[in-house]
Amino acid sequence: MKTGTLKQILLITDGCSNQGESPIAMAALAREYGITVNVIGVVKHDTIDEKGLEEIEGIANAGGGISQVVYAADLSRTVQMVTRKAMTQTLQGVVNKELRQILGDMKTIEDIPPEKRGEIMEVVDELGETAALEVLILVDTSASMKHKLPTVKEALLDLSLSLSARTGKNRFSLFVFPGKKKDVEKLLDWSPKLEALTSIFPKLVIGGITPTGPAIREATAYFKNTPILRGNLSDDDEQYFEDTV
Repeated sequence: MKTGTLKQILLITDGCSNQGESPIAMAALAREYGITVNVIGVVKHDTIDEKGLEEIEGIANAGGGISQVVYAADLSRTVQMVTRKAMTQTLQGVVNKELRQILGDMKTIEDIPPEKRGEIMEVVDELGETAALEVLILVDTSASMKHKLPTVKEALLDLSLSLSARTGKNRFSLFVFPGKKKDVEKLLDWSPKLEALTSIFPKLVIGGITPTGPAIREATAYFKNTPILRGNLSDDDEQYFEDTV
């Protein structure tokens, strides 16, 4: 069974967007291109208000992904859990599509007898270890995230380490929003490791706005095979896109 590359956007934020287009609409667009959008809402001693929670859940639902709200201390474990759970969810969708083609429109994994379902889930688990994975990480660097960024950095390094045991290829990229001069800024090109974060994070400039919608749009455009979105890329990113397609 061919799965292609599993593509994820991992959005880490602590509040509501307040600049640019709807992040929920942009997450839906990402999903159309086969990119899953997962969202982790980070709190410290306070809580995310109801509007922020609704947005987090709305983005994940529109992007076909998973949402989770956690305290900063639990971020590392949550980042790993969400990434792997999203992989499994995506692969189950691939398997369900194959089953419908073979057995008819009504057949999914849940319709298979329990004794056979276990065998199918073993295939899903194996694919989860061998499929190629691309994770574009979107980090909210608005003012309220200032004291949470060191924890975010450590969580992402742990994610890189935990996925290194997979036999499938891993590639990560990192964008932050807001950037120094524009809504979204690329900090890390596609790379199999995230060690560069150690030197990048201390230099981040914290901003006041939260342009989540533009950030998801730019992240979607940065993946391969999204030509309709090329107009949203900067000249530098356009060149990179052409080099990698």
